[in-house]
Amino acid sequence: METVCVKFEENMLRDVEKAMKKNRYATKTEFIREAVRDKLGDYEKKMDIESLKKMYGMSKKRTTQEQLRKARDKAFEELDKELGE
Repeated sequence: METVCVKFEENMLRDVEKAMKKNRYATKTEFIREAVRDKLGDYEKKMDIESLKKMYGMSKKRTTQEQLRKARDKAFEELDKELGE
């Protein structure tokens, strides 16, 4: 594991410490690691959405608005299940 040094402004560090206490994080390292994991997950979701947007117009088959709505609803249901939200 590699060590990375990060500097925070006092206000941000106070906010981090408040969030740590509220969410029962034992260390700043634990809090920051989870924050980075969350951010990386957000980027991955964003890239997946961009990829879907690019593929959206590639089909030669005509799709009705109703079919699109059903597909979108199903995709969001599956994402909800996967992400546990």
